Amino acid sequence: MTISTPAIWRAYMANEKPGGHGDRAHAAGDLDMAVWDAVAKIAGRPLWRLLAERYNGGRYDERVLVYPGGGYYYPGKELEGLRSEMRGYRDQGYKIVKMKIGGADLATDLKRIEAVIGMAGEGGNVAVDGNGRFSLETALAYGKAIEPYGLIWYEEPGDPLDFRLTAVLAEHYAGALATGENLFSAIDGRNLLRYGGLRPDLDWVQLDPALGYGLTEYLRLIDVVERMGWSRRRLIPHGGHQLALNIAAGLQTGGSESYPGGLFHPYGGFADDLVLVDCYAKPHEEPGIGVELRSKMFADMRKRLALC
Repeated sequence: MTISTPAIWRAYMANEKPGGHGDRAHAAGDLDMAVWDAVAKIAGRPLWRLLAERYNGGRYDERVLVYPGGGYYYPGKELEGLRSEMRGYRDQGYKIVKMKIGGADLATDLKRIEAVIGMAGEGGNVAVDGNGRFSLETALAYGKAIEPYGLIWYEEPGDPLDFRLTAVLAEHYAGALATGENLFSAIDGRNLLRYGGLRPDLDWVQLDPALGYGLTEYLRLIDVVERMGWSRRRLIPHGGHQLALNIAAGLQTGGSESYPGGLFHPYGGFADDLVLVDCYAKPHEEPGIGVELRSKMFADMRKRLALC
């Protein structure tokens, strides 16, 4: 896949050295999003259609699998609060849900997982997220305990750069693993696939295009994973934002995370009028990324710009 990038982006990145990442990757990602939003608006296309036409042979997905990031801890009303949160997602049209683990002991987390499975109907509708907390020993203990549940995936059990932990866990845990949201470049993604022991027919890669140099870098990531024999369907952009949804629809990845309700308000979530049916979202038809379709977010952005 040959990637043709806007000239302004090539000029901005001309002296960017590899590695280091950090806040530079976030700032560059913001600029990259603004450029692509403008390019799509000039073309009079929603970004996902533009991506399909330029980089995917005109192919796209008319609906995108989405899942809510959530499942937080509720001290003092743990199972009650967790069930209420998950019930709310189900009422909104989500089938697959994700929950946090690692903020309590293993026995407590197992009770929490069982409560969510009870709400979601089966383990295959539930993902768990360790947020990089675990040592190898703890990751293996959790893996052994949760494997019988048949979860859709076990996410980011250890430090995102501890590829050996991921590789050893993959040898012992028969279920799917998911990771990558805290990696920031196509090279990071390549190293994850080289050294992390992930299985191309089972596991998921979750780099966040907004945090990792933007859409331009994500196009490079797709090229990398396909050259390494992976399908782009094993990619699920992290972040729960309009950019990720456009990427998932136009480039036909495996789906996209979502931040419904009040999560990261007002910047989390998709367009206000998004139609969600049985865990699938239909992308917008307005030109660009669709930032304006998040009314409260767009109002907040305009307010902040007025203060500059």
